[in-house]
Amino acid sequence: MPINITMPALSPTMEEGNLSKWLVKEGDKVSPGDVIAEIETDKATMEVEAVDEGTVAKLVVPAGTEGVKVNALIAVLAAEGEDAGAAAKSGGGAAPAKAEAPKADAKAEAPKAEAPKAEPVAAAAPKAETAPVANGHAAGERTFASPLARRIAKEAGVDVSAVTGTGPHRRVVKADVDAAIAGGGAKAAPAAKAPAAAPVAASAPAVKAMSDDQVLKLFEQGSYELVPHDNMRKTIARRLVEAKSTIPHFYLTLDCELDALLALRTQINAAAPVKKTEKGEAPAYKLSVNDMVIKAMAMALKAVPDANASWTESAMVKHKHADVGVAVSIPGGLITPIIRHADEKTLSTISNEMKDLASRARSRKLKPEEYQGGTTAVSNLGMFGIKDFAAVINPPHATILAVGAGEERAVVKNGEIKIATVMSVTLSTDHRAVDGALGAELLVAFKRLIENPMGMLV
Repeated sequence: MPINITMPALSPTMEEGNLSKWLVKEGDKVSPGDVIAEIETDKATMEVEAVDEGTVAKLVVPAGTEGVKVNALIAVLAAEGEDAGAAAKSGGGAAPAKAEAPKADAKAEAPKAEAPKAEPVAAAAPKAETAPVANGHAAGERTFASPLARRIAKEAGVDVSAVTGTGPHRRVVKADVDAAIAGGGAKAAPAAKAPAAAPVAASAPAVKAMSDDQVLKLFEQGSYELVPHDNMRKTIARRLVEAKSTIPHFYLTLDCELDALLALRTQINAAAPVKKTEKGEAPAYKLSVNDMVIKAMAMALKAVPDANASWTESAMVKHKHADVGVAVSIPGGLITPIIRHADEKTLSTISNEMKDLASRARSRKLKPEEYQGGTTAVSNLGMFGIKDFAAVINPPHATILAVGAGEERAVVKNGEIKIATVMSVTLSTDHRAVDGALGAELLVAFKRLIENPMGMLV
């Protein structure tokens, strides 16, 4: 019986991806664990492994195809002893229509090319996957799981065979195990589906956005060019709309004096040991103000644990660790790699880890577990001279800290005007999870650490 290979969901939020490259060709034999393709998601380019053994009978979706829907048929394997030609004819069906955006043409009706893409044919999902089976696995059936998912399940004492897999061919991935652990048991629901938030005003009429044609009619023909959205920009847009329409934001702003922090940073950097690198000798670390902001935010969350939370419709998620996401600008958008257990790490460890994550983020080499999740985030625009701003919360976080530039300002101390280096920070807060007084307590704890930075060293 032919084995259908479908477009995998490489992250809980992934709806479609680009099939960048095939690493096998028709007639090649593959085994479980063999890398067969490269898939470009909205955030990274990732390798896809085979989960079955067989011969590649047909590559349904050509390399370079964009906008391939999750679970759409992309290839067919012939099982052992099966004729590849017959498997290619009987397995799956036609490939989904190529969704690559057309080249920009100011006069052409390009927006219509962004019309809904062709849905994959019904045969894209194998019958074996749609049959109702307990926990997604038939009795006695082998459970496929990624190595990372197996390791996390073992450490958490979760029976991986009892977890519902949402990967290709019901393969158990990290998100499934995380969902099982969060649910307090081994039976995990699909990771990405969060309950929809009720509208703020159910009786209010729905406001419809302008169509592409309506927007373009406002501009003179030939006065613009059309640049089609890539997957990253579409995902950013969707998540920002979700955040602002479902999360009741409120904002708190404080000024923090930086003079003590800057002096300590200079001392720590001066004391850094020298190590040998390919480019010669270099200090083992070099702290930035942002590294110290990350540490202070993490320690503030541990000092005010009720603010280290996420909202769900059924329960409040109280986090045991402070995992701080840091917004990093990359070509075409941004990504938020996460410093895990930042409250427990030294400043030098945070600094080196952040440099590595930022470098790999810009080359789109991050793994999903390195940018998904987290308990809060930091967005710093101080390097651009921005004095203050309010950031949009990134679900499932309940808070995000917007950091402005440190600048010399006149301040009053003991009735006298003094000059101090001051940084304005604004905490955006999900009012469902963190009330005003609790948010203020968190921001005061952060300010205390910034202005008394020796507390971050003990």
